Amino acid sequence: MTSLAWAQAGAGNDPTGGLLSFVPFLLIFIVFYFLLILPQQRRAKKQRELLAALKKGDKVITSAGIWGTITNLDKETVTLQVADNTKIRVQRDYVGRLRETEDDS
Repeated sequence: MTSLAWAQAGAGNDPTGGLLSFVPFLLIFIVFYFLLILPQQRRAKKQRELLAALKKGDKVITSAGIWGTITNLDKETVTLQVADNTKIRVQRDYVGRLRETEDDS
């Protein structure tokens, strides 16, 4: 019985045993990075590029779903024409995407 206790106590002194216990955590972090963090960074970069490339006349859809045409650009705001005599000013960050169709409705 004493030899069994000494065998178990000696197993904790193995320097590779501690390192091997971190391998599953490292693998989980790598999976999270490639499945969650990296795609989010790519979407954010694409959105920043879209906002930097906005110009007058672009047809856009805001993140709230408002369709409009850009009539004026400021540093932080965008003026959208949403109807013939209706213009609204929204924060530039809330432009969601460019409209791909030429549908006026």
